[in-house]
Amino acid sequence: MSKVLVIGCGGVASVAIHKCCQASEVFTELCIASRTKSRCDKLAAELAPNTAARLTTAQVDADDVQQVIDLINAYKPDLVMNIALPYQDLTIMDACLACGVNYMDTANYEPEDTGDPAWRAVYEKRCKEAGFSAYFDYSWQWAYRKKFEEAGLTALLGCGFDPGVTQAYCAHAKKHEFDTIDTIDILDCNGGDHGYAFATNFNPEVNLREVSAPGSYWEDGRWVEIPPMSIKREYDFDQVGQKDMYLLHHEEIESLALNIPEVRRIRFFMTFGQSYLDHMRCLENVGMLSTSPVDFEGRQIVPIKFLKALLPDPASLGPRTRGKTNIGCIFTGKKDGQDKTYYIYNVCDHQECYREVGSQAVSYTTGVPAMCGALMLLTGKWNTPGVHTVEEFDPDPFLAALDRYGLPRSESRTPVLVE
Repeated sequence: MSKVLVIGCGGVASVAIHKCCQASEVFTELCIASRTKSRCDKLAAELAPNTAARLTTAQVDADDVQQVIDLINAYKPDLVMNIALPYQDLTIMDACLACGVNYMDTANYEPEDTGDPAWRAVYEKRCKEAGFSAYFDYSWQWAYRKKFEEAGLTALLGCGFDPGVTQAYCAHAKKHEFDTIDTIDILDCNGGDHGYAFATNFNPEVNLREVSAPGSYWEDGRWVEIPPMSIKREYDFDQVGQKDMYLLHHEEIESLALNIPEVRRIRFFMTFGQSYLDHMRCLENVGMLSTSPVDFEGRQIVPIKFLKALLPDPASLGPRTRGKTNIGCIFTGKKDGQDKTYYIYNVCDHQECYREVGSQAVSYTTGVPAMCGALMLLTGKWNTPGVHTVEEFDPDPFLAALDRYGLPRSESRTPVLVE
């Protein structure tokens, strides 16, 4: 039925490809492409005996738009799934426009070099105008709206869990549970233990920049920015237990504030253990989280890239990670004139994920939604031309697909609220 080009072959991409192979009636042909073709070959060889999908592989440098164009023109896919690095979003979007192909990704654009003068000028202007200073935001990809609309193409942004499923939860709450939503708290809890003193569950460069940045939340029509990790709450998560969580800036806040404008306040919290925070602050204090090159013995080295090489590969954490994740949204608002609360969330077990697809739950909870988002595009359920985030589409078929393919929802109408 459909040919899909998947760019990326890391932990999240591996999960998404596993799940695509489970729906071979839709994903009839898959091309797995990355900078290191041998990784693609290995994954394709593992999956081929157990799927009816036809699997091929290719080498591509997704930083090079012409290479991506050449690959798309050679393979002629119906959809490009970008599950590579967020640094490469714009390059791949450009290639999709040039070739007339729909696009999707799991995280919004951010630059690899935050010291680049041209990017810095745009960034500093946005900080002043928008009121938040995170390196990642939707403006770079939203700038493609008119181009995709005029080309009759759909670009689906941020279709992982958060962002992604959390926005579908918000659309579901708006459609089925509330007349008006007053507050949204997004809670991301990883109760897993990998046994290392310090490791990141996804790309260290992206992960460490995200959590070391100033936090921010949306309230009364404006951004409120706070020092990193300065707002802490405790929450008792279903099937995980009591955890410390910290307010972070997160990309879906930006789109939700735009698309559900009635909401008075939107916050995002993520759990961290003390060991993680201590290691991160130490690394930050000695400059290891810097993205600016330094001269070392006559060579230019980017500190955070060197750190990435020292840390465990997130894809290697699956066999040793125990415990569960719990990610969801708590809402307050009104229905039929009455105050109402509602909590929708998913609990995912690290070891069950590893047994099924060879990855831990953090990769699983991002890879499964990517596959389900692709399913929506390929079956025509989500096909509005332009550049869109998940909450702009009908949440019902997407959540039904998540229920079917491994991320079932749980609900509470009497949740404990976050202070």
